[in-house]
Amino acid sequence: MDQSALMDTYGPRIAKLVKGDGCYLWDDEGNQYLDALSGIAVCGLGHKHPGVTEAITEQANTLLHISNLFQIEPQERLGRRLREISGMDKVFFSNSGAEANEAAIKIARKYANKKGVLDPIIVTFNGSFHGRTMATLTATGNSKVKDGFAPFLSGFIHAPYNDVATLKTIIKCNPRVIAVMVEPIQGEGGINIPADNYLNELRSLCDEHDLLLILDEIQTGNGRTGRFFSYQWNGITPDVVTTAKGLGNGLPIGACLAKGKAAEVFQPGNHGSTFGGNPFCTHVADRVVQHIVEDDLLAHAEKLGEFYLQRFNEELSGLSQVKEIRGKGLLIGIELSQPASTIVAQAKDKGLIVNVTSGSVIRLLPPLVTTFDQAEQTVSILAEIIKAL
Repeated sequence: MDQSALMDTYGPRIAKLVKGDGCYLWDDEGNQYLDALSGIAVCGLGHKHPGVTEAITEQANTLLHISNLFQIEPQERLGRRLREISGMDKVFFSNSGAEANEAAIKIARKYANKKGVLDPIIVTFNGSFHGRTMATLTATGNSKVKDGFAPFLSGFIHAPYNDVATLKTIIKCNPRVIAVMVEPIQGEGGINIPADNYLNELRSLCDEHDLLLILDEIQTGNGRTGRFFSYQWNGITPDVVTTAKGLGNGLPIGACLAKGKAAEVFQPGNHGSTFGGNPFCTHVADRVVQHIVEDDLLAHAEKLGEFYLQRFNEELSGLSQVKEIRGKGLLIGIELSQPASTIVAQAKDKGLIVNVTSGSVIRLLPPLVTTFDQAEQTVSILAEIIKAL
């Protein structure tokens, strides 16, 4: 499509990618790139995965769409699989992460209404990113992406991330707080990883005050951190968890899962989606989830993530231009002490796809199928670039 026909919401595109295979991409000039971004945490199984291709072909030859007025077998199958993996009770399927988070916000508000709280507050966190719809943008704790879109919705308070003491004060001073919505690891915010027991403390706090704990796992879910959901590292269960990105390996699908009191909030007519949960996307997503679990990619992501951190620390230790290296599984950030705006183009010129978030954090989201040799190649290229800064 002619670029001039598109709204300029993404700025200049650095390449025209036309083909992918495994962890590699090619542009229209035949240049090969190692993909360490996965379409921003989407293609966990890499590109042209045979199981995904097979699932796409199977469902394309039967039924693409019938609407949610009818029973959809692949939707039921995927729902059962996610329920078993997550420990949740019910699921609503959408087309994106933002829509999954919209569903979670509506569950919280409907739950509040049933409790007689008619002007409820959801606490979210500074540095967070929950989407670009008006509700999820309001929930987002990043002023840069919100600039120019006021007025925002009421009913949200932003608290410091990884600060339980301040959150306790907010809840104590605001009896209308009904839910806490948080990313287990802030992705867009710069790969910010909280204390190990942070989610456990939030769970206890929500239990104490009868609040819903909503976990936004749009980016951290589907095996990204070495567990299918990141909260599974903490041995807790949220009331609501959302995911998308890696769920469809490129097809548009999101999911909002709920447990217990939150699972029974929505009744017929309360929520819906024309395309959400259609046979095509749910059949393919079910196959994606099956491969993530049965191909032992969770353990691989954990081990490979440890390898990345070890090698980056070995290569970059002591450099003044490196502020911090942090990560969990295959969600890795290298924070520089200076803007990292040139890194993406420099890496691309050396055959590597990465991106930068929060201005100074190099973000790595490699496919779950990345090999150790490919990881070493990524480290080598980035270390060379960073050392030359």
